[in-house]
Amino acid sequence: MSTTSAYLTVRGIDIDVVYKDIKHLHIGVYPPAGRVRVAAPTRFDDDTIRLAVVQRLSWIRRQRKELAGAARQSMREMVTGESHYVWGTRKRLKVVERPGRSHIELDGERLVLYASTNSTPEQRRSVLDRWYREQLRNALPDLIARWESELGVTVPKWTVRKMKTKWGSCNRETHNIWFNVELAKKDPVCLEYIVVHELTHYFERGHGARFAALMDKHLPDWRMRRDLLNGSPLAEEEWDA
Repeated sequence: MSTTSAYLTVRGIDIDVVYKDIKHLHIGVYPPAGRVRVAAPTRFDDDTIRLAVVQRLSWIRRQRKELAGAARQSMREMVTGESHYVWGTRKRLKVVERPGRSHIELDGERLVLYASTNSTPEQRRSVLDRWYREQLRNALPDLIARWESELGVTVPKWTVRKMKTKWGSCNRETHNIWFNVELAKKDPVCLEYIVVHELTHYFERGHGARFAALMDKHLPDWRMRRDLLNGSPLAEEEWDA
């Protein structure tokens, strides 16, 4: 059976489309990330597939919500013994209370937070957030430079910020890029996927067949990286790739 694939976005949901020699269209939502896959007859065009997805949106969103709830982390209280993720690896938190400036250090499998005795969970979370931002700011320059060279583009400005619904964002007019601070918790291959994803938007605005073809050309395993990113434990918010 011959197959071809495409990549669409419908109402903010990314859809993997596989065209097959079949009679009827099938929609599936798969764990752990809630990936949506459509198996469509080869005679169907994009508009027909979009309409079919829109008609099943309520069901798709229910399935994705259930899967996201299963992987969600609870609010961190910032006490010794908690687990936190650093570049895709789980670390056990150790809190050391002492006078002086609060900061974070990595000690093998432990994430050590040095904090003042009377610091609140919110203050400790702020220290960890700043540390995650620093991790990204240290990792991104070389990665961006490598893909600027590979794709023949220039990134005039990039920023690390907290974002509620996206892992990354690109302004097509200015070419500025924003990266979600949560990426510092994920496997490094996921960060590279987001870098390539956003730079590919320099050439293609949407997530259609041309975008997928460009991603296939430059980062052939991008779907695996995307699924790894979306399948890793979530923080308090739900993120989209």
